[in-house]
Amino acid sequence: MTEAGTRTTPSRGLVLGCGGTLGAAWTIGALHSLQQATRWDPREAEVLVGTSAGAEMAALLGGGIGVEELLAAQLGSRDARPELVRHSATPPRALPPRPAVFPGSPRLARQALGRTVPALAGLSGLLPQGRGDLGRLASLADLLTPAGHWVRHPATWLVATDFDTGRRTVFGHPDTRPVALRDALRASWAVPGWFPPVRIDGRRYADGGILSTASADLLVHRGLDEVYVVAPMSSRSPEPRRGLGKAEALLRRVMTRTLDAECAALRAAGTRVVRIEPTAADLEVMGGNFMDPRRRLAVLEASLRSTRAVVRACLKSTASGASSGSARVLPATDRRPDAGTGA
Repeated sequence: MTEAGTRTTPSRGLVLGCGGTLGAAWTIGALHSLQQATRWDPREAEVLVGTSAGAEMAALLGGGIGVEELLAAQLGSRDARPELVRHSATPPRALPPRPAVFPGSPRLARQALGRTVPALAGLSGLLPQGRGDLGRLASLADLLTPAGHWVRHPATWLVATDFDTGRRTVFGHPDTRPVALRDALRASWAVPGWFPPVRIDGRRYADGGILSTASADLLVHRGLDEVYVVAPMSSRSPEPRRGLGKAEALLRRVMTRTLDAECAALRAAGTRVVRIEPTAADLEVMGGNFMDPRRRLAVLEASLRSTRAVVRACLKSTASGASSGSARVLPATDRRPDAGTGA
């Protein structure tokens, strides 16, 4: 700050979207490219917003783990912290355990029939309740902060979904009742059909990605100069897919439309948006199962290659729009983002 109290650097937010095991690996490559291109440390963001796998990345950054250390852990470097290496090397299995016979949230499905929540959320409620183990995320949270506490970055927001009402809940937000990091992180990562919902204060929470891939609209009213959006489940480069990839491509299209609307809202509020998402080459390496751990290192390496050019192009486009006094606004959808919070 100057003597007159004028800000000398732009205020920045960082939004990290969902994407499972492969999305997390791709995000680390994208963050590395972003940091190299801008010489900006993502830990310095005024607000960190994370959803599902993005919540894991946001918690790590909010807990003081830098991008270089995240990259070293993914690569299994000898110089990385052993706990982080073990965490990176032991992601969930490629396929979920046999789920329960009953649907996870019939009430959420009924909400979708009444059009009070998105159709994707309703479909998520119809999936059989998962039986996967989220213990690795509890252990990660305990590594980052004392049990029962939050990370050191005060504006680390982890997005989850109330699995009965469909209400978006933003843990770490000042309007949300404080909870332990281990609970919020597990809730944001609780993929329906894969993991069971996480019970917090008598309510059940599931993956925030069933409402929005990134919840970038949470920053519309923050008055930030710039927002970096890293969204592994959004893409401008659709490719013909086969088998399981067809379902993944459909999900990706829905999430892309939602993010379009959120980025448009940010731009309309005067915030410059740098949106980083996978290229066609990235999608080819990812395949149709975003939880497949066998592809993790290949996806990371692809991201390190592709996102360098993507980041440079995005920064150039954003700078050009700012210098001309205008910003490119992406087409909005009919979705009305719910910016409400609660716990």
